[in-house]
Amino acid sequence: MSKDVYIFVEQRDSKIQKVSLELLGKGRELADKLGQRLVAVVLGMEPGTSYQKLIHDGADEVVYVEDPVLAEYMTEPYAKVLTAIIRERQPEILLFGATSVGRDLAPRVSARVHTGLTADCTSLVIDEESNHLLMTRPAFGGNIMATIACENHRPQMATVRPGVMGLPVKDETRIGVLTPMAMNFDKADQNVEILSVVRSVEKTVDIMEAGILVSGGRGVGGPEKFDTLRELASALGGEVASSRAAVDAGWMERECQVGQTGKTVRPGCYIACGISGAIQHVAGMESSDYIIAINKNESAPIFDTCDLGIVGDLHVIIPKLTQAVKKMKESQES
Repeated sequence: MSKDVYIFVEQRDSKIQKVSLELLGKGRELADKLGQRLVAVVLGMEPGTSYQKLIHDGADEVVYVEDPVLAEYMTEPYAKVLTAIIRERQPEILLFGATSVGRDLAPRVSARVHTGLTADCTSLVIDEESNHLLMTRPAFGGNIMATIACENHRPQMATVRPGVMGLPVKDETRIGVLTPMAMNFDKADQNVEILSVVRSVEKTVDIMEAGILVSGGRGVGGPEKFDTLRELASALGGEVASSRAAVDAGWMERECQVGQTGKTVRPGCYIACGISGAIQHVAGMESSDYIIAINKNESAPIFDTCDLGIVGDLHVIIPKLTQAVKKMKESQES
């Protein structure tokens, strides 16, 4: 019989990735709904690592394999370990982050254990009647949302977008079980040889970490006019993001796109400038704490989502707002 919710905890240089912490929060919710345990699976951490943090973040058990072969991600060794864990323990649910690692690893594992995989999910809930996991993801280029259930095979597997789920509530009084495992690797398991690892020194903006986002859409009018948004973002201590329309037009980089086919963000304040508010975009930012919308079209759907709506020309409003912010900061500093 399948039981328990398992989370693949991704690490890089023995640092747990944020998406894995988000999955622990969601996994705790799913496990409680099913009346089952939450198990974190960690591969390749440095010997002697403390795994207690994962217990504090909601796990009931941490299963870990410390082996030099797993220190850097390689598909075959990781797939072998996870496949062995699944066959031995028969989990009900297994979740991965929709990262480069998760997207490579999850489909290979699902094929080996003969189960399904729903990729790039934005929502996970337990069906009230069947207790099946309902996995929702964008489909047809983000134009519809498809909800998928894996009724006949276990584990129910999904990759989940970073930034979609909230971080867990830490409880340092929680206690749990730490379970070390060993795995024997042979030459067939190491079909790739890593000669060296070069870390990129290029620093890119991660809009998912920003506390304030000033986001522009087609209504901004062109790539050079995003400078107005950058000035406001700088004054606020935030970052600039964009809708898919601005990215498709070549005005902004893909890394800055918010929405179903971009990134999911939840800043303290999201300022939508010249963004109509299509459902594909709203799905990526509706969890923001406070949403301000600026648009000339008073009928724009974005006004149905925002907390504060301003009908007007963003090229008139934003410079005035930027000056007001700068004056306020100057008065606070003096």
